[in-house]
Amino acid sequence: MYNISAAQGDANTESGSRIFLYEVVGLRQSEETDNRRYPIRQSGSVFLKVPYHRMSQEMQRLTRLGSKIVSIRPLNADDEANGKATVVAAKSEVNAKAPAEDKLNVPPEIAPPEDEVKSTKLAPKSKPMTQAKSKTDIPVNIYRPNAPFVGKCISNEELVREGGIGTCRHVKFDISGSDLRYLEGQSIGIIPPGTDKNGKPQKLRLYSIASTRHGDDLNDQTVSLCVRQLEYKHPETGEMVQGVCSTHICHLQPGDEIKISGPTGKEMLLPEDPNANIIMMATGTGIAPFRAYLWRMFKETHEDYKFNGLAWLIFGVATTPNILYKQELEELQEKFPNNFRLSYAISREQKNQEGGRMYIQQRCQELAEDLWSLIEQEKTHTYICGLKGMEGGIDEALSGAAATKGVNWADYQKEIRRAGRWHVETY
Repeated sequence: MYNISAAQGDANTESGSRIFLYEVVGLRQSEETDNRRYPIRQSGSVFLKVPYHRMSQEMQRLTRLGSKIVSIRPLNADDEANGKATVVAAKSEVNAKAPAEDKLNVPPEIAPPEDEVKSTKLAPKSKPMTQAKSKTDIPVNIYRPNAPFVGKCISNEELVREGGIGTCRHVKFDISGSDLRYLEGQSIGIIPPGTDKNGKPQKLRLYSIASTRHGDDLNDQTVSLCVRQLEYKHPETGEMVQGVCSTHICHLQPGDEIKISGPTGKEMLLPEDPNANIIMMATGTGIAPFRAYLWRMFKETHEDYKFNGLAWLIFGVATTPNILYKQELEELQEKFPNNFRLSYAISREQKNQEGGRMYIQQRCQELAEDLWSLIEQEKTHTYICGLKGMEGGIDEALSGAAATKGVNWADYQKEIRRAGRWHVETY
């Protein structure tokens, strides 16, 4: 983890004594991960205090780590007096240490093909996150890793049907008696029991929340996750390896205790406009935040919120039995045909126009004209969640559609990202 005190250092000059506050997104987890090839989940901002004499070196270091500097400003007395430096340092610890799921500890060449999304050379480099704009009070880090809330498992249900690949569970936790609250699109941290190979306590893992702010029981007393158990063959020994945290969660029984921190994340929040159009592109467990969105839109009754726009989910999976929440999704499609559109990309069963497997990128290529007609509307927000490999193909599909209207997709994407209408959380 990046050491803030080391970056601050001591300076012998007047200019060197000046401190600046850097807002950074996409900061990698540690120096160790900087030397590896697999992607790191990026979500939210990290704030770093940097002395004037170290600014050039720090910019180079952050660039080397694949991160993006969003803003730089002088650190003032109000920041220190209000404890902002302390708060953001703790937030940095959460984002820096926690992989989204155990599979982030596995290089892509040995990770399981859970979602069948094919990587492409056109995949762009990691892009900065633009936080969704909202008037709602956004809860963040109510419970920290060093003082988590201990909840209990209420239920643990299998989502993969017979004939599917692997196991994926919908797990509901009791959070009654806590101060934990969250919004759709946020994540919570789970701290598995035991120690790692170095004898240190296990670090938390971040998981996207699969329930609305009111929980599956609509009583504000629960939070739910969608967790796939990581299992893969070790490339050298050939033995089967299971993910520490995902295995722990997938084997929880009702009544078992679980350590919870968070919530975290602002990138995937829904707009407050009930007339907005919401495009959702997901692979595998990337469906989690979108399930929360859909429940918020269609399965809850709120005096202050009634969704009137169009929600369109494009969902990439390997086989039909691997369509998570299939019954829920298709019931919503049947009940709300004018407001909810559902499209699947089932790679091992469906063929694309060239006769190859139907990955989510190819499905987006087929639907590019309709997608573009929505995206160019100012009230449309687009969300991508799941494996990073789909990003390049989606960009390619939308580039072609935009070009027919004389629009450069790369430039337009930057515009809607700045406007808070393009949201990505991939790993």
